[in-house]
Amino acid sequence: MASGGSKRILVTGGAGYIGSHTVVELVNSGYETVVVDNLYNASAESLKRVGQITGKPDKIIFKKVDLLDLNALEQVFKEYTFSCCIHFAGLKAVGESVKIPLKYHHNNLTGTINLLNLLQQYNCKNIVFSSSATVYGLAKTMPVKEDAPLGTTNPYGNTKLFIEEILKDVYKADNTWNAVVLRYFNPVGAHPSGLIGEDPNGIPNNLMPYIAQVAVGRLPELSVFGNDYETHDGTGVRDYIHVVDLAKGHVAALNKMEKSATGWVAVNLGTGKGYSVLDMVNAFQRASGKPIPYKIAPRREGDVAVLYADPSFAQEFLQWKAELGIDEMCRDTWKWQSMNPHGYHEK
Repeated sequence: MASGGSKRILVTGGAGYIGSHTVVELVNSGYETVVVDNLYNASAESLKRVGQITGKPDKIIFKKVDLLDLNALEQVFKEYTFSCCIHFAGLKAVGESVKIPLKYHHNNLTGTINLLNLLQQYNCKNIVFSSSATVYGLAKTMPVKEDAPLGTTNPYGNTKLFIEEILKDVYKADNTWNAVVLRYFNPVGAHPSGLIGEDPNGIPNNLMPYIAQVAVGRLPELSVFGNDYETHDGTGVRDYIHVVDLAKGHVAALNKMEKSATGWVAVNLGTGKGYSVLDMVNAFQRASGKPIPYKIAPRREGDVAVLYADPSFAQEFLQWKAELGIDEMCRDTWKWQSMNPHGYHEK
């Protein structure tokens, strides 16, 4: 087995949007990374660019592996030793999950169980899991704390919640495990270099890449789902967090694990501030100098009026807090989108 496992991190789904930004922060913090990704919703080009950004391409090893392929995944464990795994890999489109729930459950749950079995077998019992604020369902009380009632409204959210429970059971059975569950709010933005960013397949499911594609001329207009919510301008309010801040939250979780046992713990990663859809549209118009045409469409089923985090536990437990605001989120998204109007596919 290769030596040097103490600073080597296994990153599943590391070629994706949040994964690639996290690999930047890991390498900049002195870690070696082994990325496994099946490239279903990602591009190997992102990791080449991470090498450019960090100037350390030798610290990023890429293996095209699907977590459902147990034999291929085990080969990675035979070749390398790891001190921790950061687990991003999974299908993640809410609407699609409602249409093909079995595919979501099989991919996200079976893939995670394969991963956990190998982590246990090869004695790497430290995991940072990419969860989501979707586990809070239709939260009633704002801001949302980690002890808020859990419940989801779609199969994608169910898979996140079930994986949290699996990790809890694993820890209860063997308390030498450490599992830090990071519940993200709404990740947006891109690396300030403009080299990596969000590159969704097909029509984007999320607000910011949709706005960016309207600004760059790929899409004609934005649909704003509902303008009759009880918010300052009638449109839904969410806690948007810059992806670079989010990535740094994962490094903070690793630093915490290196200092002391964490056990199983859930941590919100958000800013604690809510911005409406129209706040984001206006900020993006300022950042890009482009008009963002939009139309009002009916509310979407399952959408809540307001959802934002109480991030105080992250500050206390991880010594982490979000630093970047709405203007940086829009500026960096626009830089990425204008430099890469068709995402990674032009190269």
